[in-house]
Amino acid sequence: MNEGRTAVTDRVIVVDEEDRELGTADKLEAHRPPAQLHRAFSVFVCDDAGRVLLQRRAPGKYHFGGLWSNACCSHPRPDEAVLDAARRRLAEEIGLDGVVVRAAGTFRYEATDEASGLMERELDHVVVARTNDRPPRPAEADAYLWLELPALQRYLDDGELRVTPWFRQALAVATASGWPTRPEQDPQAVHA
Repeated sequence: MNEGRTAVTDRVIVVDEEDRELGTADKLEAHRPPAQLHRAFSVFVCDDAGRVLLQRRAPGKYHFGGLWSNACCSHPRPDEAVLDAARRRLAEEIGLDGVVVRAAGTFRYEATDEASGLMERELDHVVVARTNDRPPRPAEADAYLWLELPALQRYLDDGELRVTPWFRQALAVATASGWPTRPEQDPQAVHA
């Protein structure tokens, strides 16, 4: 955990199946089996050419380290809107600030990380973003990769990328929303 974080930043929002808030829980406790259903988000970033930004999670991440995933994932803080949290984590985790973001949809999933023993039980809000900036620092990632969507799909179909358990579902939600689009085709964009 990062030094200087307060107790509230280490808490997740516990929700019911309809994403109604039930309270909060300690982040690590919420991930211990059988896990508590909690709100999360997954951010997908593309550039104006339609290439998708992937990150390989740092091996030291508390779960699912070393796997490829979307630009960033996290949990909103208590009393923090999902889109605000997504913009915050893009800046904190990979150094992308001031990007255009929008909600793409939600899905629910469960997965257990055998290496850590922690379990994901999340109602995941998929957020899509666009920038032509390159991440200036890999604060929580081991590597970055930009791929065109057809190439990404081929890698996934061939099993050439070891991805996080939520990645495929989150990508399906993102693409079903019409993402990636060109900037002029995205009237629902919200600027940070």
